[in-house]
Amino acid sequence: MKKLLILFVFLATASVQSYAQLPEKAEDISPLLIGEMIPDAILKSPDANDHSILGIIGEKPTILLFYRGGWCPFCNAQLAEVQTIENKIIELGYQIVAISPDSPENLSLTDEKNKLTYSLYADSDGTLTKAIGIAFKSPEKYGVMLSEKSGGLNEGFLPVPSVFVVDTSGKILFEYINPDYKTRISSSLLLAVLKNLKETK
Repeated sequence: MKKLLILFVFLATASVQSYAQLPEKAEDISPLLIGEMIPDAILKSPDANDHSILGIIGEKPTILLFYRGGWCPFCNAQLAEVQTIENKIIELGYQIVAISPDSPENLSLTDEKNKLTYSLYADSDGTLTKAIGIAFKSPEKYGVMLSEKSGGLNEGFLPVPSVFVVDTSGKILFEYINPDYKTRISSSLLLAVLKNLKETK
């Protein structure tokens, strides 16, 4: 019983520390760099099944699109814009994977709202988002909403909207990360990047 209590205290402390160590502002994040590897983590699909991110990436070179949630109009605009170039992205040999702190149920709502045909995954507790280095402490005004949208798993973080292009091993080939959540990479620039990566292989 004592060992269990010690373990619980350790886990509780570790959880608090992980959030305490989050950057205060979006401008203070330290993301993984081009050439580094995406760490493995378990994500949930809209049907609430578990999926390894490295398993997903291993199927095909991937565009990883991290967004704040289906509640964010700038994120919905980006998701919709990427949908318009999905066929061209597929022709270049890539798949699209969009990841947010939303719960699987809320992923489904975003999927239906934007009529998306690419894959959405939930990183509701931020395991992957924090490991990649793009999580920061959310403003207090978002706290209750983020908890509700994540099914109670988001204890107070937001991802800086980011796009990573990775190969099947998880190596980062390109990244676009902007602390200003209103500014996203354009579809034309993303396509140009993908074409350039293909030509330089």
